[in-house]
Amino acid sequence: MADNTAQEKIVRPAISRPVFERSIKIQSEQAIRVIRRSYGRLIRSLYAIDVILRIVGQEQAIDDVEDVVSKMISDCAEQLQQEKARLDKLCTDNGIAEAPGYTHPADFKARITSPQIAQFVELIRLLDQLMIAMDTLWLCQILTSKQCSVARYQWQQRLHRLARRIILIEQRAHQAAYAQGRGEEIRLAREESGLMAEPEFIKENDNEGSGFEEKADEN
Repeated sequence: MADNTAQEKIVRPAISRPVFERSIKIQSEQAIRVIRRSYGRLIRSLYAIDVILRIVGQEQAIDDVEDVVSKMISDCAEQLQQEKARLDKLCTDNGIAEAPGYTHPADFKARITSPQIAQFVELIRLLDQLMIAMDTLWLCQILTSKQCSVARYQWQQRLHRLARRIILIEQRAHQAAYAQGRGEEIRLAREESGLMAEPEFIKENDNEGSGFEEKADEN
């Protein structure tokens, strides 16, 4: 009788990792769409980058990638803050002190497992605040419908593009590891970490891993 013991897959104990659980009320449709379409895919990429680089033994590369990603996110956050300050001044100059309510806000549950994920969650919160300020000025007839429509789309797409740039970093790290002959090791580590064996591509309407307790209305 063949010995099946050696063929059994080694089950490694789960690693106890630090995590923050945060629940955030998201009001604007633009911030909701960023969470639906980019957030889940982004956090998987950030985790995969860490898994891949640690396996190939590039500790310095991990620090370098974290620095690059943090800089990309912080630059976008600074732009959001500057635009929010400009719109807040418009509200003040026009004596506007109220903010609108929203018909279909969404409860977003974020699992913060790295500083970069925390940064991106804050970026989503900043986008939501900016959209609220913009909608306030539109409802009060300070900004036109065309101005708001263009700006809403541009800011939403800016966060989508940022997420895709980070996802591309994962894809390049994955390809580089295979080029170094570490492909099988990477594949097994990804599967053990709950990741797909190969990097996935972002889908336009992918809600998986979005963090929403309930699906918000698209309309």
